[in-house]
Amino acid sequence: MSTDLATSSVLDTGRLTALKRQAKAGDPAAAKEIAKQFESLFMQMVLKSMRDAVPREGLFDSQASKLYESLHDQQLTLQLGGGRGLGLAEMIEKQLTRDIAPATPALGPLPLRREQRELPLDASGPKALRGMSLPSMVPQGSGGIAVPPAPTSAPAAATGAAQRAFVDRLMPAALHAERQTGVPAHFMVAQAALETGWGRAEPMRGDGSSSHNIFGIKAGRNWHGPTVEARTTEVIAGLAQTRVERFRAYGSYEESFADYASLLADNPRYAAVLGMREPQQFARSLQAAGYATDPDYASKLERIIGANALRQTLST
Repeated sequence: MSTDLATSSVLDTGRLTALKRQAKAGDPAAAKEIAKQFESLFMQMVLKSMRDAVPREGLFDSQASKLYESLHDQQLTLQLGGGRGLGLAEMIEKQLTRDIAPATPALGPLPLRREQRELPLDASGPKALRGMSLPSMVPQGSGGIAVPPAPTSAPAAATGAAQRAFVDRLMPAALHAERQTGVPAHFMVAQAALETGWGRAEPMRGDGSSSHNIFGIKAGRNWHGPTVEARTTEVIAGLAQTRVERFRAYGSYEESFADYASLLADNPRYAAVLGMREPQQFARSLQAAGYATDPDYASKLERIIGANALRQTLST
């Protein structure tokens, strides 16, 4: 397309038709012209807003004068867009040419950014720590927060073995907490699995060691013990919001279970949860009490309570 914006007319409809034809044909040269047209349209909107902000009265305030001003502004922005303009056209052109560039043969799997790695959402684990996606937990060095290694496509047998090991590791402490709360031990282990993705996403201390926080309990104003930071997703007013929160840190899993038992026993809003022996009622009572913001928290917890790893442990 040889005609430049600086020498074209706003009334030249044939040029616009030719540009549409080029764009449909996938001509990369059309990207530059389309980008300039978009920038010109944006500048027209700016000028129109400026004119609308100026009070009008007198002899020249008529429909004819407004029509003339509109045509003048369109032609002016068209000519301005033919030069350097605002720089907006260049950015749009780069985006357009990137999107329509021919695909090249893939040399291998594209690496995910660290923030994009997630554990699968299924009955074997959650995507969230008190929210809807796994928190990005790291050794916290100088304030940066990273994500745990992406899960590999391990055989189901290996995954089942890891889940059983997780249950076996936590069950003694869970049985002790059961005597304090009346909540079945395997319910609490299932919730720990939900919060940590079966132990794969516990908040980490600055030295890389575990915080042993397996219930996603945050460090509020009344907490005076050690803390760790982790990025988590909370659902506020129906919208998922990612934020960095401070979580409590413990010296062992036994301490984590003890603090969880105290939370349920000492906070009146969890009164309906204590002594609950039916999985569905336990999960729904916990969500109704406001334990987590994820609207699907109860259903996820119910699925994990019925997972094979827990059933096999209970049957041994």
